Amino acid sequence: MPVASRCAAIIPCLNEAATIGAITRGLRLRLPSVIVVDDGSGDATADEARQAGATVVRLDRTLGKGAALRAGIEVATSARFDWALLMDGDGQHSVEDVGVFVEAAELGGAEMVIGNRMHSAESIPWLRRQVNRWMSRDLSRCIGARVPDSQCGFRLVELSTWNRLQPAGEGFLIESAMIVAFAKAGCRILHVPIRVLPREQGRSRIRSIRDTIRWLRWRITAGKMPGTWSSTPGVGLR
Repeated sequence: MPVASRCAAIIPCLNEAATIGAITRGLRLRLPSVIVVDDGSGDATADEARQAGATVVRLDRTLGKGAALRAGIEVATSARFDWALLMDGDGQHSVEDVGVFVEAAELGGAEMVIGNRMHSAESIPWLRRQVNRWMSRDLSRCIGARVPDSQCGFRLVELSTWNRLQPAGEGFLIESAMIVAFAKAGCRILHVPIRVLPREQGRSRIRSIRDTIRWLRWRITAGKMPGTWSSTPGVGLR
C-alpha cells in the first residue's frame, strides 16, 4: 500500500490558532488523518483544529515538543497507522511538500525522511541559522553521515521503528535525539529539500542561547550512549 494511505500527520501546537486550521485542511486533502496535539495553549488552537477536521489531543499544561510528539504518536499507533508526518503548526512548513517525503520513503527505503531548508537558508534568522549549521555539523561527525538540517521539524518517520527505539528528548531536543536513535540503530535516513514559508505571527519559540545550552548538555550524554553509529546518508529526491 502507498505510504500516504498509511500515514497520519502529527502537529504539536502551542497557541497556533491563526494557522492550524489552514494547515489541517491542506493536510486532509493529502493524508487520511491529522492529529493536532494542543500543548496547553491559551488560545483557540484546539477549536480551530477540530473544526478543520483534526483529531485533537489536549494536554492540560505545556509539556514541550518532545512530549507532544510522543502523545500524538501514541494516538497514531493506536489507530494502526504505519507512518507519521511530523510538522510544526506555525505555518512555516508547506503542505505541498508532503509528496516529497512520501516519494523519498517509497523510493529510498528510508525509516526517516528529514526536510532540508538550508538551500534557502536566508529565510531562517541569522543566529538560528548559524546555530543550526553548527549542530548539524556536530551530529554529522557523530553519526558518520551528513545531516544538513538537524533542527528541521518537518519529518516522516516509520512508526514501528520509532516505537522500537523510543527516542528520548524533551522540548526541541527531540529533533536531534531522534536522529541519534535512528542512526545508532542503523536506520536509513534521507534528506529532502523543502520550501520555507514566512512565519505568519509572533516569534519562534526556539531560544537560541537557552536551547543551545540544553542541547550541549544533551549532546554530552548522547555521545556516551551505547550502540552502533551507522546511518546511510540520503540525497534530495526533488
